[in-house]
Amino acid sequence: MAKILQLVGDFVEDYEAMVPYQMLLMVGHSVDTVCPGKKSGEKVKTAIHDFEGDQTYTEKPGHNFGITAEFEKLRVSDYDALLISGGRSPEYLRLNPKVLECVRHFFDENKPVAAVCHAAQILAAAGVLKNRSCMAYPAVSPEVTSCGGKFVEQNRDFANAHVDGNLVSAAAWPGHPELISKFLQLLGTKITL
Repeated sequence: MAKILQLVGDFVEDYEAMVPYQMLLMVGHSVDTVCPGKKSGEKVKTAIHDFEGDQTYTEKPGHNFGITAEFEKLRVSDYDALLISGGRSPEYLRLNPKVLECVRHFFDENKPVAAVCHAAQILAAAGVLKNRSCMAYPAVSPEVTSCGGKFVEQNRDFANAHVDGNLVSAAAWPGHPELISKFLQLLGTKITL
C-alpha cells in the first residue's frame, strides 16, 4: 500500500483533515500528518466550515487533529503521494518555502496529489498549476487563474472532483467521496468487498 503525506496546519478544515485521513487508513494506506513547526504527538486546531445559505461558508470551532511526523525531518522522496487539506491553514502554509519545495517534489516526480478547497492556494504559490485545470473553493479561483491555471467549477452541491494528470482536486468537503475515489484510482488502489 502507499505511503501518503498529509499537509495540515492550525485551523485546517476539520472534515478536510479527518475524513480523508480516516478513509485512506481504512483501505490500508499509511498516512503521515505533518505541520511546519509541530512535532509528532502534537495537534493542530481545526475549524468546521459549513454551507448554510450565507454568501460564504460559516466557521465554527472544530476538533484537534493529531500530527504523526515532524515536517522539518521529512524525506519527501519516501512518500508515494501528497494530500493537502483545505481550510484557513493554506493561506499561511504557502508562505513557507519548504512547504512549496515539498509540493513541487510531488509534481516533479508525477506522484499523485489530492487537494481540497483552499489547498489550491498552496498549489498556486508553488507554481504547479500553470497549464493545469484545478477545482477549488470558488473564492480561490482568482489565484488558480492568475498563475496560469484553469479553474474548474464545482457542481451545485460541491460534491464532485476533477482530475488533471496526477492532480485530483475538489471544491470542499462534500466532494470527499469522489475526491478520494479518484485519488485511490491514481494510487492504483484495488478495493475488494
